[in-house]
Amino acid sequence: MADFHSLGVSSAVADSLAARGITRPFPIQELTIADALAGRDVCGKAKTGSGKTLAFGIPALERLSKAEPGKPRGLALVPTRELATQVCDELAPLAEMLDRNAVAIYGGAPIEKQIAKINKGVDLVVATPGRMIDLIERKEISVADIEIVIVDEADRMADMGFLPQLEWILRQIEGTHQTLLFSATLDGAVNTLIKRYQDDPVMHEVVSDEVTVEQMQHRFIAVHQMDKPKVAAAISRGGNRTIMFTRTKHMADRLAQALDDEGVRAAAIHGDLRQSNRERALSDFGDGKLSVMVATDVAARGIHVDEVDIVIHYDPPSDHKTYLHRSGRTARAGSSGMVATLVLYNEELEVKRLQKRIEVEQPIIEMFSNDPRLADLTSYDPLEA
Repeated sequence: MADFHSLGVSSAVADSLAARGITRPFPIQELTIADALAGRDVCGKAKTGSGKTLAFGIPALERLSKAEPGKPRGLALVPTRELATQVCDELAPLAEMLDRNAVAIYGGAPIEKQIAKINKGVDLVVATPGRMIDLIERKEISVADIEIVIVDEADRMADMGFLPQLEWILRQIEGTHQTLLFSATLDGAVNTLIKRYQDDPVMHEVVSDEVTVEQMQHRFIAVHQMDKPKVAAAISRGGNRTIMFTRTKHMADRLAQALDDEGVRAAAIHGDLRQSNRERALSDFGDGKLSVMVATDVAARGIHVDEVDIVIHYDPPSDHKTYLHRSGRTARAGSSGMVATLVLYNEELEVKRLQKRIEVEQPIIEMFSNDPRLADLTSYDPLEA
């Protein structure tokens, strides 16, 4: 296996990584870093949680020139504000080592403070599309000096309806520049992006890192409406970290409160929350101060936390792709996880259709909140229950 030095990474950066305990590149990093350092356009296929931030961050920070005020040299476009802050946090030590800086730019935070940072000089801007367009249109930021463009989680940008904004930004960047694109899938709209905005890209794919149904254990539990929050609470007590998914922001808030009432430390995360509250909840969840995060599907795209034991579909997902996206939160870094779907009587038909699509057909077993099996869902075989 290669190390960072053999990929062409500078000693200063390799030493900084080693000081953080990062001595060996993840597969996507091993595949892409050398080509990106050589100035090639790179297209990387790998799922969330595979180490993509360093795969594009290391080459970008090593290659970027020092920026002038208001004219960044690098632009990374990401789908959510949580991801923007996480990318910057991860790259901050490397940027400092190289006398560079990275700043997160996103909606929901005071634009004046972001403009002040841009005016001081930012080498790498990590931005959500909407806020970036706002700043370009206000002429508070120039893309004339951009040397490297990064599109991270392109498939999720497409899922969230951001492609028109993304393409608008990419069309503004007219000078010669390198483009690095990372996505869990490369078909459909993402393939169109590649053809339009990349120049003879080298393609790399991490096949084995895809989340598969086989990496997870699945349970389908028939519940009653009044008992449903208590069932969710009972399941969560069997793990250290649990993510629960709801269809709506209102339900996320209600469920988080219901869990607190049951003595389970929980917080909701969704688009209506203030950014500071979202960041505090994510931090507390990652640090283990909260045992449950309740999330809507869109908000969950900003959650990148390893060692999630249990995923609960409190509201069944709308389709099998959403089931896999949600469930993959508990099958990261090669570990397996438990995925539980709570099913009301009027949801059984749609859940049975979902089971056929994911090829996991097992009975939907009725349980009440005092059922001892909820404390450890691995304790029984659903096919024999």
